[in-house]
Amino acid sequence: MIYLMSLSKISKLSIAALTFVTPLASATVVEFTTSHGNFKVNLHDEATPETVSNFLKYVTDGDYNNTIIHRTVDNFIIQGGGAKFEGSLPPTWIETRPTIKNEPVYSNVLGTIAMAKIGRQENSATSQWYINLADNSAGSAQLDIQNGGFTVFGEIIENGMTTIDAIAAVPRCDINSNNNSSIEGPFSALPMPDYSVDDCANKSVPGVDNFVTIVSVDITDSSVNSADSLSPVKNTSLPVTPPVTPEPPKSSSGGGSIAWFGLAFAALVSMRRFLKK
Repeated sequence: MIYLMSLSKISKLSIAALTFVTPLASATVVEFTTSHGNFKVNLHDEATPETVSNFLKYVTDGDYNNTIIHRTVDNFIIQGGGAKFEGSLPPTWIETRPTIKNEPVYSNVLGTIAMAKIGRQENSATSQWYINLADNSAGSAQLDIQNGGFTVFGEIIENGMTTIDAIAAVPRCDINSNNNSSIEGPFSALPMPDYSVDDCANKSVPGVDNFVTIVSVDITDSSVNSADSLSPVKNTSLPVTPPVTPEPPKSSSGGGSIAWFGLAFAALVSMRRFLKK
């Protein structure tokens, strides 16, 4: 038998134990420490739970530490979370976990962070993320509908875009093995500070200082859902299919029986009214 006890009778030790086992809210604010300054991201842990959980797994395991920003495109995005510099070119891709389900709830507007994916594979995100340098929801980018929509899972807060803009302004180098290829390679827009045009052309051996490095990503607020203070823009560009109400199977005999039962019931009611007069 289960008994209910009033709160006044619960000991302080019991309250402490209950507090300990109560799950805390998912981390909602992380801080990126980079070679070009720091910035904070407020995560949408409730609206995009699978994406945030996946991202935080990479964070808590230290997988993003000492990775680099491996792609920037003017007025479009900066991209990271996938590669490291380990002393030679090209950079090395980090190990990734299984892909996750797409959660295109919010819009790819300026100052949002979203998961990168493989082309034409809607549910292919793993570790790589990008930050929108402009409103990429529609227009020529159409990131809200392209490839099933890209999952925005957080927003840059405070003065973080100052750091993001500084990273976006770093000169780029195309270090692909075949620069004459018409196909854009993974490191065709690699930001490389203090790496000259001649260095890029000759593929001179760079140092750590020639990359925009993500030194670490750390959780700074895991006790409250600070996403409540945000006003994210909803992604309303994806087509929505209205739900279909299932119809019962049609049966001539069943329908006929119900119809005759209804007529008989109506006749019985009329007869009772007649007899009462």
